Amino acid sequence: MIKYADFQTMRIPLKNGTGQIPAVGFGTLIADLALTISATRDAVDVGYRHFDCAERYQNEREVGEALKSAFDAGVIKRQDLFMTTKLWNTNHRPERVKPAFEASLKRLGLDDLDLYLAHTPFAFQPGEEFDPRDAAGNIIYDKGVTLLDTWQAMERLVTEGKSRAIGLSDIKLEQLAPLYEAATIKPAVVQVESHIYLPETELLDFCREKGMVLLAFAPLGHGMRPGPIEDPVVLSIAARIGKTPAQVLLAWAVQRGTAMLTTPKTTARALENFDISPLPEDAFAEINAIKTRQRLNQVVESGSPGFIRLK
Repeated sequence: MIKYADFQTMRIPLKNGTGQIPAVGFGTLIADLALTISATRDAVDVGYRHFDCAERYQNEREVGEALKSAFDAGVIKRQDLFMTTKLWNTNHRPERVKPAFEASLKRLGLDDLDLYLAHTPFAFQPGEEFDPRDAAGNIIYDKGVTLLDTWQAMERLVTEGKSRAIGLSDIKLEQLAPLYEAATIKPAVVQVESHIYLPETELLDFCREKGMVLLAFAPLGHGMRPGPIEDPVVLSIAARIGKTPAQVLLAWAVQRGTAMLTTPKTTARALENFDISPLPEDAFAEINAIKTRQRLNQVVESGSPGFIRLK
């Protein structure tokens, strides 16, 4: 159990890469472009220093615009930030990896990245359509490329000094383990859905053993109702310690040793989600004893975005 007093500034060293990932990060999965800009600016002002982006979110340019305004105003410098973005499924062919990476850099207005992730372990038919489908509406997968092929192209981004670390997202342990063994440059970070109803304990233990950071998305349960944020144990703890249910859930995520992402869209929510501190040991144990198990996004089964609706 992590016992750092200041979760807001806590950073976790990357054993399989260069740098340190902030324990508390800002996820940029926001469909509205104007809101992307304002929410990113708010996150910078509040103190978030990890910004998790993706080609698939179709708003890298807006994130870059918000960050540039902060750079120009002298609020932050590039070296203050830990920047992540992701390779989309249609770009898994090795010859498409570097161009996709460079296109993301251009949209973000950056010269390099701290972390580049394969968005899912599934390869889609190459092309400009994010979700290529056949006449029956089924995703068209690319059978001519393996995840290792893609990974080896991502490794070259590290050796060329373009990305300080690489990793994987939306992946199961049974897919991760063989990739880890075959990789020359090991994954630094594994980003998956994880919350009190989906603690991913076996995956977390594997990551610890192999020196990888587990980066939890949806630590509040995607905002689903009913969901983790309305769990009776969480509500009771929040009332007892004078924190909101969201703050309890986010503190639990950091305290167990994961980094995590949250996507507050208002200044008030950004402040709330950033204002977290260690839970009392009895409260931490109570949450660990919760028996409910539920996956809220089935992306790991298919590579498609699940219930999340993107443009």
